[in-house]
Amino acid sequence: MPVRATGAESGAGAPGSPSAAMEELEHTCPQPRLTLTAPAPFADETSCQCQAPHEKLTIAQARLGTPVDRPVRVYADGIFDLFHAGHARALMQAKTLFPNSYLLVGVCSDDLTHKFKGFTVMNETERYEALRHCRYVDEVIRDAPWTLTPEFLEKHKIDFVAHDDIPYSSAGSDDVYKHIKEAGMFVPTQRTEGISTSDIITRIVRDYDVYARRNLQRGYTAKELNVSFISEKKYRFQNHVDKMKEKVKNVEEKSKEFVYKVEEKSHDLIQKWEEKSREFIGNFLELFGPDGAWKQMFQERSGRMLQAFSPRQSPNSSPTRGRSPSRSPSPPWVINKASPPSSPKAASASLSSMSEGDEDEK
Repeated sequence: MPVRATGAESGAGAPGSPSAAMEELEHTCPQPRLTLTAPAPFADETSCQCQAPHEKLTIAQARLGTPVDRPVRVYADGIFDLFHAGHARALMQAKTLFPNSYLLVGVCSDDLTHKFKGFTVMNETERYEALRHCRYVDEVIRDAPWTLTPEFLEKHKIDFVAHDDIPYSSAGSDDVYKHIKEAGMFVPTQRTEGISTSDIITRIVRDYDVYARRNLQRGYTAKELNVSFISEKKYRFQNHVDKMKEKVKNVEEKSKEFVYKVEEKSHDLIQKWEEKSREFIGNFLELFGPDGAWKQMFQERSGRMLQAFSPRQSPNSSPTRGRSPSRSPSPPWVINKASPPSSPKAASASLSSMSEGDEDEK
C-alpha cells in the first residue's frame, strides 16, 4: 500500500496551505514486478500518472532506500541487438543499484539506430520483445530518444540513468551522457568482457561459409542466403564431402569397437582354454602319473594275472611234505635204469619197497 506523505513528515508549511495539500497526495507510481509469469509492460500501456511531487534524490538517499513511499526509478537505454548475457548483466546491475528500484529500459527504433549506429540484425519489434522477457525489466519504453532530454526525464519521472562509464560518442557529441553526469543523475555499471553484439557479428562473418552451408542443408535457398549459383554448388559439394567424412569416421569407430570386442572375446577364450588345459593336465597326471590311479590298477591286475597263472603250493599237512618240490614221484612201474641192483638181494629189497609204496597209496 502506498504511504501518505504528510506535511509534518516532510517539514512542509502549515496545514491548509497549497504546498501542504500537494504533499498530502499519495504516490501512485508503478511498483516493481512481483511475479515473472508475464512479460514486462510497455510504457505507453502503463505510464506513470502520479500527481504527487517527484522530489529529486541523491545517490546516497537512494542507497538508503528513501523515499519509502515509492521506488527509485532507474532508466537504462540501448539498442539491445542480438540480446545476450552482457545485456542481461548490465540490466541486473541497474536493477540492483538501490534497495527498492523500478527499472525502465528504453529501446531505440530501427530508423534512429540505422541513422546513428548502423544496420541491425534484429528489427525493433524483436528487440522490444527480447527486453520484455528479461526478468530484471519492469517497463519497456519503445522508440526511445538517442539523447535524453529534460522533457523525457520529466515525463517518465526518471531519478537516475544507468550505463557503463565509458564515454559514448555519437550524434556529434563526445559523450551523450555528459549532461546526465553533470546533473548527478548518472550511475555507472560494469561491462561484461568477452561478449558483445559486435563480437557475435564478427564470429558470424568469420565463419560465414560454415553457417551458409548449414542453412543450405536445413532447407534455405541460395536467394534467401544471398549467395551466388557457384557458391551454392560449392557449399553443397562441401556438405556432401562432410557427410562422406562422417560416414568414414563412423565406420572407423565401429571397426575399432568391433576389433575391441573381438580382442576381448579372444582374451576370454584364451583364459578359458588355459583353465581347461590346466584342468586336463591335472586330471591326466592324477590318472597316469607316477603315483596315479592307473598304475595302482595295473599293479592290481598284474598281481591277479600272475596269481591266476602260477600253481598253488601244497599245504603244510600234505603227505608229500618230505618230498623234494623240484622232483615229482616216479610211478611204481618205472624202474630206475641208471642204477641197476648189484645183487639178487638188492633187487628183492627194491621190489619189497615198491610193494610197500603201493600199499601206502592204497
